[in-house]
Amino acid sequence: MGYLDDNLISLVTFLPLATALGLLAPRVFGRDLPSDIWRGMALAMTTLTFLLSLWMWAEFDPAQPGFQLQEHAAWLPAFGINYFVGIDGIALLLVVLTTFLMPIVLVASWNDIKHSVRSYVFFMLFLETGMIGAFVSLNLFQFYVFWEVMLIPMYFIIGIWGGGRRIYAAVKFFLFTLAGSLLMLVALIALYIMHGEQFGVHTFDFVASAGGAAQGLRDTLVPVTGQVDAAGNLFPWWKTQTWLFAAFALAFAIKVPMVPFHTWLPDAHVEAPTSGSVILAGVLLKMGTFGFVRFALPLFPNAAEEFVPLIFTLSLIGIIYGSLVAMVQADIKKLVAYSSVAHLGFVMLGMFALNREGLEGSVLQMVNHGLSTGALFLLVGMIYERRHTRLIADFGGIAKPMPVYAALFGIVAMSSIGLPALNGFVGEFLILLGTFQASTTVGVVAAFGVVLAAAYMLWMFRRVMFGPVDKDENLGLIDLDLREKAVMVAMILPIIWIGIYPEPFLRRLDAPVTELLKVMDNRKAAVAALPQPLRLAEQHSVEEVASDSDDGGTPL
Repeated sequence: MGYLDDNLISLVTFLPLATALGLLAPRVFGRDLPSDIWRGMALAMTTLTFLLSLWMWAEFDPAQPGFQLQEHAAWLPAFGINYFVGIDGIALLLVVLTTFLMPIVLVASWNDIKHSVRSYVFFMLFLETGMIGAFVSLNLFQFYVFWEVMLIPMYFIIGIWGGGRRIYAAVKFFLFTLAGSLLMLVALIALYIMHGEQFGVHTFDFVASAGGAAQGLRDTLVPVTGQVDAAGNLFPWWKTQTWLFAAFALAFAIKVPMVPFHTWLPDAHVEAPTSGSVILAGVLLKMGTFGFVRFALPLFPNAAEEFVPLIFTLSLIGIIYGSLVAMVQADIKKLVAYSSVAHLGFVMLGMFALNREGLEGSVLQMVNHGLSTGALFLLVGMIYERRHTRLIADFGGIAKPMPVYAALFGIVAMSSIGLPALNGFVGEFLILLGTFQASTTVGVVAAFGVVLAAAYMLWMFRRVMFGPVDKDENLGLIDLDLREKAVMVAMILPIIWIGIYPEPFLRRLDAPVTELLKVMDNRKAAVAALPQPLRLAEQHSVEEVASDSDDGGTPL
């Protein structure tokens, strides 16, 4: 038990990749394992990974601030690059969400993937390790590696098993994400240099650790634009919070995605296979929002406050624009894709309210969106396998031949629009509570977005499920089989659990959110203590007046 406790995060992170490499090993000897063995082993090991993440949940102490279950080992110590992992409540929720979705996705796609099954399973397992690794990384170089590694399997999942425009969608997804990532890398190097100048040691560790530097990058004092050093010289622009925050924020905003960086998302969702869409919506989009919470806010708190009006504006545009565009979509899958733009606008809104209610609601809504939108993509995939179309006009009245499907779709749709007693309501309520404290006007506009969400989702649901069955192809539709029912029940149970009893989730967010706000306040106070150019100018003016008086001049 001691070994497992000491290495629990590493086991959860690397078990999927180890499974993939183990399944690949016979190919070295010229033999390939049957596809069914690949599927079965992947399902078994991802289920084991989920169970290990539940053990992590049980070992986690919600009352304790800071990062728990830490593991630290030297990697390239001369450059401050270490293997450093740990979790707080925010990372814990997202890791459990990731490990929960992966076995469900593998079961859901059991009969959908018809070619290159081994490669598909390999990339899914590879992707899981990349996603978990990013959530648990406490060394920013290591985080960047996992951040980039995730692009590779998702690129192939979209490009090989996607729809007719899959190559275009995969390349667009890759280029958008890579472009933002490179700017983040430049800012990360600047932060690394500043840390070395201030503490005399270079490290990429985010926080101090038992085996690493005494101070992490979070302890680096980053001035604001216009501040000066002790000698009265202005800090160069690349050492100020505004520019460094902007570089990090651009990488994360593309990943969220926020308007106007969202154009890759509908293409990626529509062209990706169902499993790719579920993981993309459920986990990959959360990398952006997680990056803001984990790194951008605590590293650059003054700039975060400076950017609040811009983030609020872009979030509101995303909510309203995403909802209106979703309303006019003819394709169900594209409608769900644009709904993600609106939902993640709410996540960003709550986050930049910069208060406890908004931040806790934002993180919880990341989980909620992963469940409800992931479930919607699964349902769209199930009907597509039967009709080979996603056009709303091709359906109508399918609740008659598929009553179970319609009932489950209805529950998930209500979750997506925030019906009380389902998970979406809890997250949106806390986000609006925090937003109204920050700005009443912004809160009112955001609340209108909730109405629009109900409009586009219920209108789509009515046109697909009710009315006469006027298409002969719909008369013979077969309702969900046992495998599909099991998949949807697994998705709906946490939707109802969080809606009725969110306390276990919110309790694990209390300490990290409180600590985040405290760190931001402390960093702002430290920056405020730096010499101000106005004070120095006043000092120089006084000295000049005194000098004139000493020379017999008449001071003005």
